[in-house]
Amino acid sequence: MYIKLFNGLPQEAHKIRNEVFIVEQGFENEYDSIDDTASHIVMFTDDSLPVATCRVFWSDEMSSYVLGRLAVLKEYRGRGIGSFVVTEAENYVRLMGGQILMLHSQCRSTQFYKELGYEEFGGIEDEEGCPHIWMKKLL
Repeated sequence: MYIKLFNGLPQEAHKIRNEVFIVEQGFENEYDSIDDTASHIVMFTDDSLPVATCRVFWSDEMSSYVLGRLAVLKEYRGRGIGSFVVTEAENYVRLMGGQILMLHSQCRSTQFYKELGYEEFGGIEDEEGCPHIWMKKLL
């Protein structure tokens, strides 16, 4: 497996997010203007099949870097790929001089992020009928 970093939304990340968030989870408002300027991390198998992605961007509103849209294709889950992608995002933020990484987690995924050192803050918010909560980690 290997990782590539892209500026803007590459076709590979678009395909993964479509499969996970739109087809599998039923979200409708998956893409936004942040995709145009965010850095996207994509993980590929050794035979160049894209299997996981996330985006990282600076948020003036949060005064922090934000990790978002972490997605792993269903057949590749449970192999540590999501954790590896998050670690790569953290390394990228450190390289950019960031000290904190925030994310808006689906509540059903908070344990995954807690195991990676993230802490919840704020209240639960609704995104298209799915409860989310902000989390952060000091890098």
